[in-house]
Amino acid sequence: MSTTPATVGPHSRKKVSYYYDFDVGNYYYGQGHPMKPHRIRMTHNLILNYGLYRKMEVYRPHKAIADEMTRFHSDEYVKFIQNIRPDNILDFNKQMQRFNVGEDCPVFEGLYEFCQISAGGSLAGAVKLNRKLTDIAINWAGGLHHAKKSEASGFCYVNDIVLAILELLKYHQRVLYIDIDIHHGDGVEEAFYTTDRVMTVSFHKFGEYFPGTGDLRDIGAGRGKYYAVNFPLRDGIEDDSYETIFKPVMTKVMESYQPNAIVLQCGADSLTGDRLGCFNLTLKGHGKCVEFMKGFNLPLLLVGGGGYTIRNVARAWTYETSIALNQEIPNELPYNDYFEYYGPDFKLHISPSNMPNQNSSEYLDKIKVKLFDNLRMLPHVPGVQMQPIPDDAMDVDRVVDEDKDNDPDKRISQLQSDRRIVDERELSDSEDEDGDNRRNQTNFKQVTNKRKTSSETINGTNVTQITKVTESTVVIPSTTNETTENGTSNEITPTDSEGIITATTTTTTIEEVKKTTTVEGENETLATPVDEPTPTEGNPDGMDTSETS
Repeated sequence: MSTTPATVGPHSRKKVSYYYDFDVGNYYYGQGHPMKPHRIRMTHNLILNYGLYRKMEVYRPHKAIADEMTRFHSDEYVKFIQNIRPDNILDFNKQMQRFNVGEDCPVFEGLYEFCQISAGGSLAGAVKLNRKLTDIAINWAGGLHHAKKSEASGFCYVNDIVLAILELLKYHQRVLYIDIDIHHGDGVEEAFYTTDRVMTVSFHKFGEYFPGTGDLRDIGAGRGKYYAVNFPLRDGIEDDSYETIFKPVMTKVMESYQPNAIVLQCGADSLTGDRLGCFNLTLKGHGKCVEFMKGFNLPLLLVGGGGYTIRNVARAWTYETSIALNQEIPNELPYNDYFEYYGPDFKLHISPSNMPNQNSSEYLDKIKVKLFDNLRMLPHVPGVQMQPIPDDAMDVDRVVDEDKDNDPDKRISQLQSDRRIVDERELSDSEDEDGDNRRNQTNFKQVTNKRKTSSETINGTNVTQITKVTESTVVIPSTTNETTENGTSNEITPTDSEGIITATTTTTTIEEVKKTTTVEGENETLATPVDEPTPTEGNPDGMDTSETS
């Protein structure tokens, strides 16, 4: 495996699979809440109007089911989010406190369906990568990195990233997770804090800022010691400074860890002018991270994340889709259904603000030196024993039953529709997103997670650092063992109802997955991929446009 990115050229175009559910823009966290799923619809509409869909395979993912979610989340928690609704909220008062649902993570109509869509896309993308049927998978509805095993957090309910990584671990011995959201990827780091099979790398604002984790000293525990990499940043970092840390750190990570697959969380709240953010990155600076990691020519899953100035979120994820496709797009925005959002300039790219960069070169160099010292502590990449991989299976009965239930001729009631329609006032960027007041201080995420110090011994290692080993931590056998951790499997089946290929997911038991491993070296698998249909490329009539207003 190459540990240096390849030069991007005319022959470096990769096969890209893109996952989108036209329903995702209907969900509504509530009036005044900064998280707006509508941004996913805006992104998709911009991608359509740039014509990028012609260059990739577009799929509508099957909704993840409870059995898939409980590969990581607790049964009680998944059952809770399945059953709670705005009209029965009083019946779940105690559970809401226990599962941290109610304020930052409100109960809204269709909450569970929203989680199913988000998780379903990331799982489907991971399966595509496992079967070597795509080079890059994209799910901008995913990236909800704060969710814990039994707790919602930071606007996130189901951690689609952890679920996708568990799926990738069925076929890939080592998975690298990178997080460029402004907030620390605490939920993912916590899940894999004690394993060497997943390395987590997060570049984030640190200090009096949500979630309050991600200190430089948080390095993992037990077998996972030195496999958690945190780069704490201060306000105002801009493109050039970010590039001087991202590229050398990730180059060293790739050399030291030699992963077999990469998951990149592309949270857009690290962009300049974000409603909840305090960084000063442009689309070009943010997109360079995608381009750099793409150059390593490894299976790559791109997911969304934060981002609360929604016009810039749509810009960023459209631009990063074009990077994945190695397709240049003009700065002049094409006319689209949300064209008025992008005024007054109606351009793709955004300019940095004049906010000061509090990250001095001395500070950044000091952090880099410490991280390089930690990476030198990693052992040599171990060999892996070979074991058979459980076959992927398709739950045909579930697919058929759900297709019967989804009668396209049946209209939902007006009351049901009204509950899920986004208030028109929420579709503007007027809540201190324009002008000098780009961020509403009252809407900043609050630090709710308290870090605790500990000197307990874990797997023979004395841990005198931030305690991260919690009930959310996934127990995964080491790379020196012959077993791997759990996940889900996925089949792709076509549908003509919306003109988008539908991906359906099924699960295997944890016992079956623990019989899974990879072949030493390049991870050749023993499972035979199932043939999949190819969607019609370059056909506007084959695309879903029913979501536009």
